[in-house]
Amino acid sequence: MAAVLPFAAFAVNFLVFTKSKVAGWASTLAILGSSVLAATVFARVWNTHTIHVQTVWFTIGATKVYAGILLNNLSVLLLGLVSVVALPVHVYGTTYMKDDENFSLYFRYLSFFCFSMLALVIVDSLVLFYAFWELVGFSSYLLIGFWYHRDKAVAANKKAFIMNRIGDIGLLSAIIILFVQFGTFDIDALFRSDGLVASSVLANGEWTSTINHLPAMWHYIAFAGIFLAVAAKSSQFPLHTWLPDAMEGPTSVSALIHAATMVASGVFLLGRVYPLFNAGELTFLAIIGCFTAFMAATIALTQNDLKRILAYSTVSQLGYMVMAMGVGAYSSSLFHLATHAFFKCLLFLVAGVIIHEVKHISDENNLDIDPQNILHMGGLRKRLPVTFWVAIVGAVALIGLPLTSGYLSKDGILIQAFNWSDGKSGIFKLVPAIATFTSWLTAFYVARLIVKVFFGEFRLLQMKPNISVHISDGGWGYKAPLILLALCCLFPLFSINPFSYEQAWPFTGLMQANAPAVEGAYHLVVPVLVNVVSLLVMYGAYRLYSGRSTWAFPQNNLLFRISCNEWYIDRFYNRVIVKYVVALSTAAFWFDRKVVDGFIHLLEKTGQLVAKAAAWTDKYIIDGTLWLLAQIVQAIGNFTRRFQGGKIQYYLYSMLLAVIVFFVFKLIWT
Repeated sequence: MAAVLPFAAFAVNFLVFTKSKVAGWASTLAILGSSVLAATVFARVWNTHTIHVQTVWFTIGATKVYAGILLNNLSVLLLGLVSVVALPVHVYGTTYMKDDENFSLYFRYLSFFCFSMLALVIVDSLVLFYAFWELVGFSSYLLIGFWYHRDKAVAANKKAFIMNRIGDIGLLSAIIILFVQFGTFDIDALFRSDGLVASSVLANGEWTSTINHLPAMWHYIAFAGIFLAVAAKSSQFPLHTWLPDAMEGPTSVSALIHAATMVASGVFLLGRVYPLFNAGELTFLAIIGCFTAFMAATIALTQNDLKRILAYSTVSQLGYMVMAMGVGAYSSSLFHLATHAFFKCLLFLVAGVIIHEVKHISDENNLDIDPQNILHMGGLRKRLPVTFWVAIVGAVALIGLPLTSGYLSKDGILIQAFNWSDGKSGIFKLVPAIATFTSWLTAFYVARLIVKVFFGEFRLLQMKPNISVHISDGGWGYKAPLILLALCCLFPLFSINPFSYEQAWPFTGLMQANAPAVEGAYHLVVPVLVNVVSLLVMYGAYRLYSGRSTWAFPQNNLLFRISCNEWYIDRFYNRVIVKYVVALSTAAFWFDRKVVDGFIHLLEKTGQLVAKAAAWTDKYIIDGTLWLLAQIVQAIGNFTRRFQGGKIQYYLYSMLLAVIVFFVFKLIWT
């Protein structure tokens, strides 16, 4: 029922509240009901037992395909996370979108989006999983391009849709391979610890996987397909470039996509199929995740678009989660997925308030400015006090400072990454080192964002001293969701002990049964080192961007240009891949029109000519010959009929003629 209620809201809004503001509250009440039901299911399943109910869906030959629900710790965690995070987004949206002419359509799409994600996390069949995986992508396509009259929004949703199709092909390939090898789509039968696919063991801090009856070639192809799916949905290198562009949708949509729906589905997929991976594949995930986290953090350093900074932050944090899966920190990865959902949703909703108010100033004073550009902001802590304080909470949680949920989950990943690197060659030790350095980059760009937006003087007033400024935090439609999410970013929601991730209930509940407790010097050294340096970096960023320091980044520097231009990856795609794909498509189109269609048209004209020739032959040769024969027969008949007139002299003449002809032929032949 938790998944069905948003679909019911979608149906009601589609059929009844097509143009009514009631649509917003219909969707909000539905997701509230889903939250209550999800909490009930969570209390029943968490750390108790798995619920697996299925029935025969259809039969092909001797193969029965089942459909049902699978509720274990992983699925009920995501079920609760999606519904609880979506609730403040819905409440916020009723205020944020109240003046939009497509208000009802927005909530129709939002409810369908939530239904797709809630169903995704509870289904027990890979077929159904793929169906809802596609629906999540389709829903995001609708929401990213919600303001379809904007060219950038249309381009962004097409880009997201196309790049995710790459991942979808990979996932479908992996599903087909697994079914061919094992004859079932049942996730529980395939991927439980003693399932058909593999049995996973954690030994000496490293996951190993024994693949059962899966040839190596097909195993690696299946892994490649799953990796493509994860890279596309969870925005990992090299398929990460769609997510920053997806900011063209409403900010409340961005909050949900970045928090607990679209991008979370890729990490959830890793959690579902985790026993499939062997040590080499996990190492590959660790390297890709680490690189993605670092790359995205370096890009966020120099961006000036408020939502784009947060978007690259999401890419970076997702990289941490994928890296954590790779180093065997399974529970820490999913724990970080849960904590990240709250503080990233909070920061996006904060961005929505700020953008809304700056746009209000722009419209009121007829200014032509970008309301998302942080260079136009500053000093907003005095004008938006509630927004400022909740933004501080979200920021310190994103950085991972003590007393926040982010501290527990992020430091857990880093500690386990260092444990994983022990005993490995030097190059593997770069993974935790780069991840730690990335956490300091995170502290820098988050501090830069906060200082640029909330501290100093309001730069628009410095640029235009005579403009009128009437802004506020807004009503409780804004404040209540922000305060609720800010409270969820603090440690009490996840752990009684604010300094021990091992005591956090998501960590203990998701920890593999045979995973030993890991103790060592890293438990003390890593948190102290990371957080002390993070505080120093934050102070340096504050001095730099508040004007208390005269030093500035040289903007002609190569590293600055690489960061500002997003590592030139999008340009490379557009100038090389997209260019040649378009050229190939154009050539294929030309070949289709000129060669294939030309050949078809030639066959058509040849057929017409043959048909015309056949018609002429039929009319003048066949029919003419038959007509001539008929005329000859008629003439012979008319001629011979004269000999049957009943006169004896004609009969004698005929006999005489016959005798003469006979003797003439006899003389000729002799």
